[in-house]
Amino acid sequence: EDAFVAFHVDKVLVSKYLKPLQIGELAPDQPSVEPTKNEMLVKDFRELRATVERMGLLEPNQLFFFLLLAHILLLDTAAWLILFYFGTSLLPFVFSLLVLTISQVQASWLQHDLGHLSVFRKTKWNHLLHKFVMCHLIGASAKWWTLLHSQHHAKPNCFHKDPDIDMHPFLFTLGKKFSVELGIKKKKYMPYNHQHKYFFITLPPLLFPTYFHYHTFYIAYTKKFWVDLAWMLTFYIRFFYTYGSLLETKILNSLISLHRMLESSWFVWVSQMNHIPMDIDYDKNLDWMSTQLQATCNVEQSLFNDWFTGHLNFQIEHHLFPSMPRHNYCKVAPLVKSLCAKHGIEYQCKPLLTAFADIVHSLKNWGELWLDAYLHK
Repeated sequence: EDAFVAFHVDKVLVSKYLKPLQIGELAPDQPSVEPTKNEMLVKDFRELRATVERMGLLEPNQLFFFLLLAHILLLDTAAWLILFYFGTSLLPFVFSLLVLTISQVQASWLQHDLGHLSVFRKTKWNHLLHKFVMCHLIGASAKWWTLLHSQHHAKPNCFHKDPDIDMHPFLFTLGKKFSVELGIKKKKYMPYNHQHKYFFITLPPLLFPTYFHYHTFYIAYTKKFWVDLAWMLTFYIRFFYTYGSLLETKILNSLISLHRMLESSWFVWVSQMNHIPMDIDYDKNLDWMSTQLQATCNVEQSLFNDWFTGHLNFQIEHHLFPSMPRHNYCKVAPLVKSLCAKHGIEYQCKPLLTAFADIVHSLKNWGELWLDAYLHK
């Protein structure tokens, strides 16, 4: 299956685990593609995948990722040095806060690369550096992230299968179908007709300092990710030791809280611009390419957009080839566009600010649909 191929880099290793589980092959007269899946599209996508492999687009440029890590560590160090050399008054504090936030967000993009096994050829090196970046530099569990993010990639925007849309219906109503369903059933967990307004003060600033902050510890503890927990503790020891030597307790707590809120806002706007405005529905069991294209869109390329979003402006290519190193997205994009045109699949690409605005517009439209269905049978 295409999902299996997309997720597993080391096919030889995986085959060792699968061999004892194999019970036989399909009978010759059995269809190899389910009726819900576009057989010609499946065939063409697999040919594209083979072309991508022949072109070497799944091979990482390790200098690229080394420079990314170096600039993250430099920014992380600079945030502390600003306070050390210029004091802890308001202006140095603000500059340090901004530099620390940039470092943390760029680290989150890098851990995303490592979690997808796209930085090193050997899986174990990706896992090791993933723990360093995610656990030590950011303070969250690498295995927690992998557990949730793999589900998202397998079934993006599929209700009950993609944890990224679990905010429906308790905080927001998402998607045309679900908004109408909630209204008809007279369900109202929140004033959804105002969700495009309260979005600004809820999900972007509060996702990291509230939900993610506690959920990562909860999952790591309940699933006994002891190595991750040990790595995570090194982040807090390092942070409170280095900044605690310069700042009073109240200011120190303000620094970590504010940088988490800024980091959360940056992350949410970038991560949701590619998914929230797209189709949100139950799992239709479509082929791999159709599933990904219905749930993702791109943002225009520029040096700033690539850096600001960690190349997640190429969300379509990332979802089709999750283990592809991000510096190769721009090379495969024309091939993906061509395949979409051949099969009449919409390939959305929009300006960055338009993508941000579409999040708000989508929430507003769905809130209005809910209200209309809620007030009328």
